[in-house]
Amino acid sequence: MQLDLNLLTALDALLEEGSVTGAAGRLRLSPPALSRTLGRLRRHTGDDILVRTGRTMTPTPYALAVRDQVRDLVQQAHQVLAPSRELDLATLERTFTLRCHDTLATALAAPLLQVVDEQAPGVRLRFLAETAIDTDDLRHGRVDLEVGAGLPVSPELRSETYGHDQLVVAMGRSHPYTPAIDLQRFAAKPHVLVSRRGRLADPVDEILATHGLRRRVLASVGTVAAAAQVISRSDCLLTLPLGLSRPLIAAFGLVTVPLPVAVPDVPIIGVWHQRYDTDPGHLWLRTQVGAALASAMRQLPET
Repeated sequence: MQLDLNLLTALDALLEEGSVTGAAGRLRLSPPALSRTLGRLRRHTGDDILVRTGRTMTPTPYALAVRDQVRDLVQQAHQVLAPSRELDLATLERTFTLRCHDTLATALAAPLLQVVDEQAPGVRLRFLAETAIDTDDLRHGRVDLEVGAGLPVSPELRSETYGHDQLVVAMGRSHPYTPAIDLQRFAAKPHVLVSRRGRLADPVDEILATHGLRRRVLASVGTVAAAAQVISRSDCLLTLPLGLSRPLIAAFGLVTVPLPVAVPDVPIIGVWHQRYDTDPGHLWLRTQVGAALASAMRQLPET
């Protein structure tokens, strides 16, 4: 059956006003137009809905029985189709799943959890590590927000750049490396890379190649924390983003110096599925992630 849901609105007005004229005025329709709608309602329901008793109209037993249900359905329809919805953080019950690499999780989690605890106590967060392969978790809703350095390639994904981080050279405190070292000696030193896929080259190597140099890469590991532990106990160098890596730099007692070659700063990009563009809860999450990252970059002490 092809049902015109506008009939519910008309039925609600008729039952509320108790007359065709009153309901027509409420809906800004002419009385003849609403009389025709009442006829359609009678055909659909098999009931007279309103019957004339003298100079007034009286609802039938069926109309009285469904009046509250019709009012609830109309109100629910208005709520579903409302152009904007208020977000009540105090009563929000939701679990958000974020995916990012370990330096982002280390820098992001503390300030973000503080905001969640203060503003939305019913919200829970799950931080997932980056995977070695690309997934469709954003598309299928298994991940709400992915934070990293890459822009999305799918048109159904949205993104926001939260900021940029500076790449530096990190090493153990006893390492003989000095800021005055030239590019050739930098390339000749042993290096450890961070790669979720196990790659033994990254954009720094592409820049070195333009100078006719090749970096001496001994190994790659999956996380910055693992790489930081390796270089703290060896003579290897590690190129990492300074701002977000400060907690790990401090935890492993590392020192940092500028790279001997100009390299672009690393973007920090949030990616989500377009279904969440106007979702109030997800918009709140994205705003808080951006603020937490800015806070982490600003407040952590320099090494």
